[in-house]
Amino acid sequence: MSSLRPLIPLLIAAGILLGGNSLQGTLIALRGAMEGFEPSTIGLIGTSYFGGFLLGCLAITRMLKAVGHVRSFSALAAIASAGTLLLVLVVDPLMWTAVRFVSGFCFAGLFTVMESWLNSGVSNHDRARVLALYRIIDIGSVTGAQFLIPVFGAGGFAIFAIMSIMITLSLVPVSLADRSNPAPPEDVKLDLKRAWSISPLAAIGCIAVGMTNSAFRTLSPVYAEQIGMSVTDVVTFVSAGIIGGAIIQYPLGYLSDRWDRRSVLLITCLGAMLSALAISFFAGDSGPMNFALVFIFGSFAMPMFSLSAAHANDRAERHEFVLVNAALMLFYSFGAIGGPFIAAYAMQVLGPSWLFTFSAIIYALLAFVIVYRMQVRAPVPEGHRSRFVALLRTSTIFAKLAKRAVRNGKHS
Repeated sequence: MSSLRPLIPLLIAAGILLGGNSLQGTLIALRGAMEGFEPSTIGLIGTSYFGGFLLGCLAITRMLKAVGHVRSFSALAAIASAGTLLLVLVVDPLMWTAVRFVSGFCFAGLFTVMESWLNSGVSNHDRARVLALYRIIDIGSVTGAQFLIPVFGAGGFAIFAIMSIMITLSLVPVSLADRSNPAPPEDVKLDLKRAWSISPLAAIGCIAVGMTNSAFRTLSPVYAEQIGMSVTDVVTFVSAGIIGGAIIQYPLGYLSDRWDRRSVLLITCLGAMLSALAISFFAGDSGPMNFALVFIFGSFAMPMFSLSAAHANDRAERHEFVLVNAALMLFYSFGAIGGPFIAAYAMQVLGPSWLFTFSAIIYALLAFVIVYRMQVRAPVPEGHRSRFVALLRTSTIFAKLAKRAVRNGKHS
């Protein structure tokens, strides 16, 4: 444990940021609905966030090389904190769209700085423990922060001030940690063409998952609010989906290490599709039914990015792990840019349940792709498969942090 002690301040800062970012996403949708924003407007605000996030992933390494980790982190946190307060000072769709674009850029940069710093400080011996701890912090912070909304209310200034305070406080452990400023990371090589050629299925899967998961994270509070849930029930609904994915991810990963990974991906795809259809057609406005079904939906939908990435890693050479996973995160971001707006427009025209009908359609199309790819390409032999790793979609640097978790061996 002593070897991990220097990383504790960074992990604390990561927990604050992960919670604050998740809280802001839920609150934007909920407060926007309260202010009378149309679902398509809220979807556009979500699309703007992921556009900024994609740009931040591409630009942050240059900033790190120019001014270093501490200064980059401080500048981005200050901008994100100020933007959070601007959201409540100017309640306007155009302003919110612009602020969320900037927020996406800032959070992509903040997570890149954080994960680059962790990667430089963790030894290979401790890497698996740090990844597990980071994942626990992610789940606890993301779900716990949601319940600040019913405590402080979504309609006033206080909750926005709390978010701003959280982002500002993340500066404290980073600024006071007894660590030297690490060297800037090398640019992550982004070769989308190579990643596609390694596994078209993984690339298509990440685009599809980006569309559906981003739509869920952006618009599930709108769905829950429109079917008549209270604020507490709204955040419980959102959290149930997240927790479901967190709990089931590792059992699915364990199975995928032993079966043809595409079979597990097909099972999860069909499970997500059927549970989405069940919410659309059977849940109605029943709270318990919605909670149960969204838990099942999250259990199948949330692990699909990591399963797709694991399948791509089975096909890649050992030295291509970082390249592949960074590229797949960009494929995810491409889907995430379009998903919220398309789903929101469908909700506005056809009703709130179309959030999940939209997801079911995407999963049905992905299932056809999976079946087709299983017919045209042989499975990877069990002895040549990499080990499943639960990947966060926080920055392209996370692939470097996780790379040692892949089992050494020959890949086909």
